[in-house]
Amino acid sequence: MPGTYFRFALLAALALAGCARSPDAGDESRSAAATQQKETRAASEAAARLNEIVEKYYDDYLALNPWTATAQGDHRYDANFGDYVSLAWMADSLAIEQEALEKLQSLKAGKLRGEDLVTYEAFRFGREINVEGYRFPSELLPIQQFSNLASSFAVAGSGKGVQPFRNVQDYDNFLARMDGFAAWADQSIANMRDGLAKGVVQPKVVVERTIPQLAAQLVDDPKQSVFWQPMLNFPAGLSVADRQRLIKAYEARIAQQVLPAYRRLHDFLKDEYLPKARDGIGLSELPNGATWYAYLVRYHTGTSMTPEQVHELGLSEVARIRTEMERIKGQVGHAGDLRSLFDALRADPRFHFKEPGELLAGYGALRQRVASALPLLFAVKPKATFEIRAVEAFRAPSEAAASYQPPSADGSRPGVFYVNTHDLASRPSYSMEAIYLHEAEPGHHLQIALAQEAKGLPRFRRFAWDTAYGEGWALYAESLGHDLGLYTDPYSAFGALSTEMWRAVRLVVDTGIHAKGWTRAQAIEYFRANTALGETDIEAEVDRYIAWPGQALAYKVGQLEILRLRRQAQQKLGVRFDVREFHTQVLESGSLPLPVLEAKVERWLGN
Repeated sequence: MPGTYFRFALLAALALAGCARSPDAGDESRSAAATQQKETRAASEAAARLNEIVEKYYDDYLALNPWTATAQGDHRYDANFGDYVSLAWMADSLAIEQEALEKLQSLKAGKLRGEDLVTYEAFRFGREINVEGYRFPSELLPIQQFSNLASSFAVAGSGKGVQPFRNVQDYDNFLARMDGFAAWADQSIANMRDGLAKGVVQPKVVVERTIPQLAAQLVDDPKQSVFWQPMLNFPAGLSVADRQRLIKAYEARIAQQVLPAYRRLHDFLKDEYLPKARDGIGLSELPNGATWYAYLVRYHTGTSMTPEQVHELGLSEVARIRTEMERIKGQVGHAGDLRSLFDALRADPRFHFKEPGELLAGYGALRQRVASALPLLFAVKPKATFEIRAVEAFRAPSEAAASYQPPSADGSRPGVFYVNTHDLASRPSYSMEAIYLHEAEPGHHLQIALAQEAKGLPRFRRFAWDTAYGEGWALYAESLGHDLGLYTDPYSAFGALSTEMWRAVRLVVDTGIHAKGWTRAQAIEYFRANTALGETDIEAEVDRYIAWPGQALAYKVGQLEILRLRRQAQQKLGVRFDVREFHTQVLESGSLPLPVLEAKVERWLGN
């Protein structure tokens, strides 16, 4: 190798020079310069090789995950629905993970510096944790009310999701995707039948929550389907002939492929799967379920914490936040205990909206207030903007109070801050500030859009989603409300504590359900006793943890780690600590596994 030859030649030259005369300062300087040059070359070669590995992996990943590509503005695969649940897809997905790890073994990782080192650490961590996950039969549980590709497909097909409908090619691409949906639905049914035979079955409550989402798509007339909406909103420039062809093709494809696929999936779940679904709710009830759940805890938190350790952390956080709530209870002059305060707030009409438009307008007003204060805490902000939009009616009953959809990287589609306007009595105004900070700015929108716009990072880092980092950052963002001029009255301050308590309760409830045998009723009662959430939100939250084991643990674990790193930086830097620079350090590298974020911050601090 050229580098090896250079090293031996340099050593030989230095040895000969040493025989002729004693080294002087000039020799030492030239030797140091040569060594530095060699190290720089080695670092550059390692970085170039690492970039080849991660870019090859990401191209393979997008080919296997076309919806991810579309969401990111990469439209090479817009005509593909994606397999996602077949054994062949699972094998191909595992293969690209293993191939990347094998290539990393030959990389001289010790030569990497700066962001190249962060790339290596994050990429290796992600591949290793992903490979471990293929031990578990997730393909046998392909659908539930939160991770529901059938619902996502309906949103996309309506023209209000990630699927573009800008020209004839876009319309033809979605025609092809309709065929793929039918194949996915049939494969999902086959997988669930296999799961029934193997005892890997969803809880009844998950199936009951999912069936109405499918039922909402069951119409007899294709023109009454959400998939007909693009026919009513043709972009300018389409010829009359193209419009006529597309109308005919969409009507046939919706009638012959899409609606029958929804019907088959719906009827299977209702008539065959639901009667055999399990009454229990914990993942640990399934074959190897306890090990599976322990893995999901590590996957979603990025730590080595056990379910028991997470449970104890949750109990500790609940107790701490209750103490803060007791203080505010005194400020507002409530004479009863916290449980009675929660009940009083749920029933108080002062904090409830009468119309969905009022809730949406309230968030619009918050947008202006927060935007003006962000420069106090952040040196940069993203170029991408976002919309505030109500959750679609067919998703709303089982959705959370709010959520966020990232923008496309090419700027063609803004982000979306989704607001659930279903059951307004469960959407109190005093929680709005904390929810806005979490989902929009400086939470998910600011963090995700900044990462996507970081052109110097490889694609897998720009579009990465580490649950503990992403949700931890959003919960940390809620804690910045006072600095941003919010939480100025005791009720909004209580709302911030309430949303934080909500995430602390998750640590207890999620582990209680999946590791300690809790019932759904126990989980709901624990929520009632420790939060002011409305009944609709409580049930939706508990059912979310049942359907999506481990995911909800990420919020609190990630927030606590970012807060710990901030305290560490303040202690190390003292008067030199700049919160804007700290936020830049946390945000500039994209969504990182917590151990990688910790290592990056510590290198910044010189530890």
